[in-house]
Amino acid sequence: MTTTSPTPRDSAGRSPAELAALLKQDKLPPVHLWNPAHCGDSQMRIASDGTWFHEGSPVGRKELVKLFSTILRREADGSHVLVTPVEKLDIQVDDAPFIAVEATSAGEGPDRQIIFRLNTDDLVAAGPGHVLRVDTAADGTPRPYLHVRAGLMALVNRAVFYQLADLALAEGATPPGIWSGGAFFPFMPA
Repeated sequence: MTTTSPTPRDSAGRSPAELAALLKQDKLPPVHLWNPAHCGDSQMRIASDGTWFHEGSPVGRKELVKLFSTILRREADGSHVLVTPVEKLDIQVDDAPFIAVEATSAGEGPDRQIIFRLNTDDLVAAGPGHVLRVDTAADGTPRPYLHVRAGLMALVNRAVFYQLADLALAEGATPPGIWSGGAFFPFMPA
């Protein structure tokens, strides 16, 4: 008797095909084209847990965080700014500006596709253009990151990393790691 496993779904009940279709619709402002004069400090900070703060108080409206995240840019010197066609303001980022809070995986081995949902509800498909890397923190623990866009990174939260580690262990790759979008991502720091 042949059994088929059910189609994986994300927490909103969307299939990998539905998530892929949403990825194609994603439209962001062309912040890479905007080069206004630097105007100062935004008085904003993104904490290492992904919480956005303005003047020391958490930004409570998720819609506002999502809006600000669309105009976030990483500069050549590694700093972060909020940029519009007419102004550019510094923003402090404690670790990574995004957190990968969910992963939906379909397929196996080189045919696997993993689509991550960020704390801003953005979707990112890991692959050659969106590299998954694992650094090592000072205390020796793994720090997994996903490239989101133009040098902006997402810290992969612990639960999602454990999910990925389970998939990698089940496949038994050497070195340990995982495939997505035709690319292999080792879990050992380079």
